[in-house]
Amino acid sequence: MEIRNARPQDRPALRDVARRSLQASYPLDAEAITSAVDEWYDENRLHDRLRSDDELLLVADVDGEVVAFADVSYTGERTGELYWLHVDPAYRSENHGKELFDAVRDHLDARGATTLRGRVLAVNKAGNAFYERHGLTKVGEETVEIDDTPYMQYIYTELDADRVEELQTDDVTVYIDHDNTERGSLAAFSVTYADPSGETLYGYWCQNCDTIANAMDAMGRIRCDNCGNTRKGSRWDAAY
Repeated sequence: MEIRNARPQDRPALRDVARRSLQASYPLDAEAITSAVDEWYDENRLHDRLRSDDELLLVADVDGEVVAFADVSYTGERTGELYWLHVDPAYRSENHGKELFDAVRDHLDARGATTLRGRVLAVNKAGNAFYERHGLTKVGEETVEIDDTPYMQYIYTELDADRVEELQTDDVTVYIDHDNTERGSLAAFSVTYADPSGETLYGYWCQNCDTIANAMDAMGRIRCDNCGNTRKGSRWDAAY
């Protein structure tokens, strides 16, 4: 088995693996899964992502066949977000998921990123357990809509108390992780916790105007009321 960067000719295989993986892991109907795969792994979109320096698609190749892949975006200078780790159900007993996860960590280290974050739907028990086994901590929850149905999504990240800054605002004390960021329309947002241990997500610190933004809509979009900086929603959102 070889772990390598995805190639343009892998696009049909990526779509097939994603479809089979979603069918095996989520209680979603066929229409919702087809719609999601068509949106995230559209041929043109994949073409652009394979050319982007801020996107990473790693595949597990077994004898020339793509059997799994990791879908990662760099959402800040020091943050990589593992959106999906899809493994063909027929190969899930062969440790490909762990090897891809380790390869993602290696790529983050090589780039200088210090934080790995992941999101997974609450109904995917195996996915949640996978993140926990690999040292990530659940720090927050979001509600996302899939085919007009709301689902709870959990946020996992690697915590490091040494890099968290305590900040006293007018009415609350928050703890800002400046290395754990998400893209915004004007500047990045730093993940902000309600406790020094980083176990409860409070909101996001807008790096454009140094203001806390903690109002989120159903699709995970955050907007800073002070300057208008906006964090887009999750990949379940067709407008992502």
